[in-house]
Amino acid sequence: MAMARRSDHGREELHRMALDAARHIVARDGLRGLSTRRIAKEIGYTAGTLYQLFANLDDLIAQMNADTLEALLEACAGVDTEGVPEAALQQLAARCIRFIGERPKLWNAVFEHAVPDGKALHERHIAAVTRLLGLVETALAPLFPPSMENRRLHEARVLWTSLYGIASLAISGKLAQ
Repeated sequence: MAMARRSDHGREELHRMALDAARHIVARDGLRGLSTRRIAKEIGYTAGTLYQLFANLDDLIAQMNADTLEALLEACAGVDTEGVPEAALQQLAARCIRFIGERPKLWNAVFEHAVPDGKALHERHIAAVTRLLGLVETALAPLFPPSMENRRLHEARVLWTSLYGIASLAISGKLAQ
């Protein structure tokens, strides 16, 4: 691919192109296959251009992972979390497992990427996880009286963590059938 000129794409378009390229690389080769040079080559720009769009590779990965979590939220849209708790939880679990199964390497990147010391998770990442947990919490609400809100929040986190573990084992082929 020939190198594009600076004026060929606007900042927002370059940002989107870089994230799309990163997703493509990770979906194919996993997080270990990702580098600024590979992304730059795929979009036809230099690695230096990426540093004008992102603080560093960790920032790009954090934004890509936030996109993945937001896509999972989108996949869970439409589940009636205020209906029958068991049905809602089963639907959420089925949609999560399907989503993860369709994007195993992107999903693994969410958990493989270590946030550098002294850095916080990306705000969008935190917001997406909070919203995902909120779906589970809402589905569990009828099973807990208002006086047990802390217990409901705890159980939502246990379910979320369990679902991640089961899905991870399933996509790695390590889940006994």
